Amino acid sequence: MQNNQGRRQFVKAASAAIATAQFPILGANDRINLGQVGLGGRGTDHIKYYTSIDTECRFAALCDVNQAARERATALINKAKNYAPKNYTDMRQMFEDKDVDAVSITTPNHWHALAAIWACQAGKDVYVEKPASHNVFESQQMVAAARKYKRMVQVGSQSRSMPHKMKAIRLIQEGQIGQLYHARALCYRRRFSIGVSPDEPAPPGLDWSLFLGPAQWKPYSKNKFAYNWHWFWDTGNGDIGNQGVHEMDIALWGLGRTGWPESVSSQGGKFVWKDDQETPNTQNTTIHFGDAELTFDVRNLPTPPEGLVPLTGPNYVGNIFFGSLGFLAVEDRGFRLYKSTAGNISGDAARGAGAGSREKYELALEEKSAGGDTVPHMQNFFEAVRKRDHTILNAEIAIGARSAAYCHLANIAYRVGRTLRMAPSTGRFLGDDEANAMLTRDYREPYVVPRNV
Repeated sequence: MQNNQGRRQFVKAASAAIATAQFPILGANDRINLGQVGLGGRGTDHIKYYTSIDTECRFAALCDVNQAARERATALINKAKNYAPKNYTDMRQMFEDKDVDAVSITTPNHWHALAAIWACQAGKDVYVEKPASHNVFESQQMVAAARKYKRMVQVGSQSRSMPHKMKAIRLIQEGQIGQLYHARALCYRRRFSIGVSPDEPAPPGLDWSLFLGPAQWKPYSKNKFAYNWHWFWDTGNGDIGNQGVHEMDIALWGLGRTGWPESVSSQGGKFVWKDDQETPNTQNTTIHFGDAELTFDVRNLPTPPEGLVPLTGPNYVGNIFFGSLGFLAVEDRGFRLYKSTAGNISGDAARGAGAGSREKYELALEEKSAGGDTVPHMQNFFEAVRKRDHTILNAEIAIGARSAAYCHLANIAYRVGRTLRMAPSTGRFLGDDEANAMLTRDYREPYVVPRNV
């Protein structure tokens, strides 16, 4: 009897040890030890958000390829919280740190997938900024890694944690505007030319090779670094994959689409500007599902209102959903739902030139934003980490990876210059080797996203 009891206690203790090694056992009041990877503009934002909820988390480590960025971030935390986290140049070393429970990734886009996969393999939970991936293949591999290593992976699509946007999508899915046939995503984000910067030696303290990582080698220039990496294909995805991925995510959310479309087309160009930028400043995309469509407009040049004042004004960013009974516009400041008040028109009247004259649209419901998006999104991540339940994540990796993948489909269609038909069952283009080759990239050793995660 005593031997059996002893064996049971041993098994229980061993099981607890294994569980602790695989999944940190955290109570409701335990702070999560964070490692921050990427300490530029968005990384600095993350530090401010996380330090504002320090009952939830504590910075254990900071990582960036740029010494100056590490020093600034360390000073920021030291001033705010009176302690200095450990510093790393190479994220792989930080992922080996047993004091780190979870990582927050705010690197350039081309690093998101590999950083997240390495973190999952090291047993860390992950908050990764949008877009989740740099290409479609990476989206698939990120989901595979999260599932294999049972990691919580939240993508920084914080609209999913904004109450007014959650309500707007619920109303659409409940049929408040009837049968949904069209989602229009708008990214009219005013930007300016980046000019021309020459190649030159990387500044002291910057590991340029590590910055490039998965991207092929190119000499350093100021325009390829800092924020402007967004506008080069090797490191960014243009504005459809920068600001636009938020609107793409909302459009897919409202449409309820979780698979692949039937066709994708995208046209546009880089107009007016004469500079180093490779990505378009004007891009018009159409994605067909057969029974509905999604259109996406990107414009970085001056743009007038779309007509739903006050929700839309110049340089508007948001979404408009069209249904058989009305339409709904939603953006960061709130949403408005309009319903048709058309009478029953039949016979000759319905066929006449004035058939639509009796139709009016009335504001049926309006709700303003309660404010705040990123902090609630981070708190949702911490809740999932503690409960070990990825299903409670508002922007779980399968969601964020799909939204990023749709942006990549649009960019592929734009770059090859033709309409692409897809096999919805596989997510590959039909009869187009050039387009299929662009579903992934040519990785630079040893920074290779693995086929077997």
